[in-house]
Amino acid sequence: MASETDIAIGVMRIAAAQPNGTATYRRARRELPGLVKLNARNRDLSQTRPGEEMWHQIVRNIKSHDIAGTNYFAQGLLRHVPRVGYQITKAGRAHLTANGF
Repeated sequence: MASETDIAIGVMRIAAAQPNGTATYRRARRELPGLVKLNARNRDLSQTRPGEEMWHQIVRNIKSHDIAGTNYFAQGLLRHVPRVGYQITKAGRAHLTANGF
């Protein structure tokens, strides 16, 4: 199953490819399946959000878990853009480069 870390890296890659450094939620939902290996559990339909696959919840959890020390927000790699998506930081770009993404 793709983890929150896998999804966050995918979001960072999408953001890094945009001129404004922002991965909108819409773009993330469209492009992440091509960047992150999603399995059947990721693709299961949500019990609480009809018509939505479980991996969409993981995208939202990146922000929801922002106080956890291992979270990409807590590490300063991503910023939340309310109602839009996520923006990569300079540290986030450096993280992608340093880790071969």
